[in-house]
Amino acid sequence: MKLTANGFHSCRLWQASKISRTSRVSLNSSTRLIATKAYSGKEKERLLKGVTVEHREDVARIFEQGQRAESTWTAVFTDFYTPPVIAHALQAFKLVPDVHPEAWGGYEMAERTRIRLSRADMPEDSAALTAGVSAVLVKGNFIFDSATHRDFLGACLGTGIERSKVGDILVQGEQGAHILVVPELVSHLEMSLTSVRSVPVSTCQIELSELAVREVKVQEMKSVEASLRLDAIASAGFRTSRSKIVDMVKAGDIRVNWKESKASSVVKAGDVISCAGKGRCEVKAVELTKKERYAVQLVRYV
Repeated sequence: MKLTANGFHSCRLWQASKISRTSRVSLNSSTRLIATKAYSGKEKERLLKGVTVEHREDVARIFEQGQRAESTWTAVFTDFYTPPVIAHALQAFKLVPDVHPEAWGGYEMAERTRIRLSRADMPEDSAALTAGVSAVLVKGNFIFDSATHRDFLGACLGTGIERSKVGDILVQGEQGAHILVVPELVSHLEMSLTSVRSVPVSTCQIELSELAVREVKVQEMKSVEASLRLDAIASAGFRTSRSKIVDMVKAGDIRVNWKESKASSVVKAGDVISCAGKGRCEVKAVELTKKERYAVQLVRYV
């Protein structure tokens, strides 16, 4: 939700700004004690209940940032995270009514997003939310040396920045890519990102409204498989030969729930299989047939 502040909120903010320095310190200290109590010990475990082991550290870090936002009366942005982490965090924050989380990745349906955390009694600010993500255009001539999502990501990380500072990468074919990043790194990339693979590139900031986002299409399909191995299900979902799927899994181009997996790993209902250049495929349901084979219902987003 993106709401504008009403007069009541504005009045409260004006009154807060008139509090003396000593009073503000006292207020923040008191609030910080409350927040610390809410996020520590058994209460913290309650908030993290249901969060898978591989995501607990990230979600716990987001909670710490939520604590800071609550105690300092300021909005805080997280790094970019994958959908499972964002989903866990948003679900868990339902148990923390004093903190208001909003996810944003630069455009609707973005895969990697940031969460803006603020006190629930502060006015929401849609402009501040969108300002938490910036976009750059990486332009070059890739006609004779095509570049993939992995190539553009590698070029970004090669400038010395962390993966968590980079959001979605929208490859634009032979012309380059649009890359979502944290705003504070735009200038760095404009100066440092000068080549991708062997192709010289220029990097400049663009407005989010200029992003070339491909329309998402949904395809539902069913398949009967002898096993629930990743290579078998991905082959059916992406309509690609199993041998090629195995090669893509080894290269890290196919992931389950945004984590690298083995071709022999077993998938289950609810898992999301992502494939570089081919979109995503969700395992909606699995049923065992009378012949003890697996009837799999898939939804592909391309």
